[in-house]
Amino acid sequence: MVPVRRALRLVIDGKAEIVEADGERFVRSAHLTLPHPAVIRLVRFVHVPRKFRRQVTNTFLFARDGYSCQFCGRAERQLGFRECLTRDHVVPLSRGGTNEWDNVVTACSTCNTRKGSRLPEECGFTLRSVPSEPHFVYLTWAVRRLTPIQVKYIRMFYGRDTVAELRGA
Repeated sequence: MVPVRRALRLVIDGKAEIVEADGERFVRSAHLTLPHPAVIRLVRFVHVPRKFRRQVTNTFLFARDGYSCQFCGRAERQLGFRECLTRDHVVPLSRGGTNEWDNVVTACSTCNTRKGSRLPEECGFTLRSVPSEPHFVYLTWAVRRLTPIQVKYIRMFYGRDTVAELRGA
């Protein structure tokens, strides 16, 4: 899953080809008109720099954790005035923690402030779920919503059960 701009760049550079396009939309430049890609296929290996592989972003983190605090369990809609969801490092960065999927959780601003630079056990908190790296298909579904064309390809490559799981999530 790549943004449209990246998909177009790969197609123009000859590194990918358009498998399915949105038949009604086109991308035009001074010298070129291409159909708006919905699904592309790489025709040769394309190196993806490590820093771009499934980075932890608040959007994806909050989606992974169901938009609820992993310490008190309150959902985003239950937060009070001036409270918000934040990113919390289970092992704080000041203690050698990393900004990786298995060390970050969603926390409400109240719990995050109470925890500070301590470990959850030191302030009496327990995690509601063990943090882990989510499957990128789930993240895309949770945040961006897949088009029917993309759903067709996900069924082909990951199985029908994957789409059913995503819809239930």
